[in-house]
Amino acid sequence: MYSVKDLYDFEGTMAEKLLLECKNPWDALKELKAYLLALLPELGTDYFQRGEGIIVHKTAIVADSAYIKGPCVIGPGSEIRHCAFIRGIALIGECCVVGNSSELKNSLLLNHVQLPHYNYAGDSVFGNYSHMGAGAITSNVKADHGLVSVNDQGEKTPTGLKKFGALLGDHVEVGCNSVLNPGSIIGRESRIYPLSFVRGLVPSHSIYKCLGEIAELKED
Repeated sequence: MYSVKDLYDFEGTMAEKLLLECKNPWDALKELKAYLLALLPELGTDYFQRGEGIIVHKTAIVADSAYIKGPCVIGPGSEIRHCAFIRGIALIGECCVVGNSSELKNSLLLNHVQLPHYNYAGDSVFGNYSHMGAGAITSNVKADHGLVSVNDQGEKTPTGLKKFGALLGDHVEVGCNSVLNPGSIIGRESRIYPLSFVRGLVPSHSIYKCLGEIAELKED
């Protein structure tokens, strides 16, 4: 099972203190709201208050049509595009994109994350330079509404979470219209084919072609 440091280079990010204290990478989801509320008053004059509990860096771009509910922090150079829907408890790092009709709640975006077109990101963590293709979503609730476990080749690790979408490591690429089922963990630099149905753990440096078919990613 991957640790936080296996998945993310978080040193120097706004989430560094949060992730350092996490025994398991999904623990960040349990503590994110409290962390945001403590972070809000610590941000300096480079940030301004857009609304109650909403703090935006002065270099970020937020479309007038975007809806944002606090607590939410939007970092330097990030862009919140037309009709984005941020439902609260969101930490958005540097140079990220939350795009047209994308929805975000209780999620952590490190730096250079892209959710640019019709994405749903619920109760999830996105590593640096991770990218969701158009229509790709994180499914965050099981059909039976039970607690989510992480499945690693048949070995299940309970998370204690009823709502838990996915953890994407640094430099992960998710193809268009893919579904990451509750408790999915995608290792660093892995790629998910378009129209994929993902469940469980995908190793780092892999290509996920379909359920049960994962190939090693070979450098060109």
